[in-house]
Amino acid sequence: MENSDLKLMAIDDLWELHEQVTAKLAREIAIEKARLEERLHKLGSASNIITSDRQRRPYPKVLPKYRNPKNPAEIWSGRGKQPRWLTAQLRSGKKVKDFLIRTRAPHLQ
Repeated sequence: MENSDLKLMAIDDLWELHEQVTAKLAREIAIEKARLEERLHKLGSASNIITSDRQRRPYPKVLPKYRNPKNPAEIWSGRGKQPRWLTAQLRSGKKVKDFLIRTRAPHLQ
């Protein structure tokens, strides 16, 4: 059917065509959904084996190693992505070791 054929059709005929297309699409979607749900059901038994209820191993608490001198509340453990404050300081020429948190030895406290 060409675009010019659609322009010549009456509104009632266009609406009927719209309803036919919608019904056909709904049937096709329902069939495809049923196929996918069947595949998912088959895979479901395999995924139960993979997702067990075992717990993650406990990780030790990581203490902060670096502190922002301009805002002492901003700290970084040295793991993961560098914080913005540190990246900005490094671009200005400072070194990472300049931001190390100095801890006192236990015998001096």
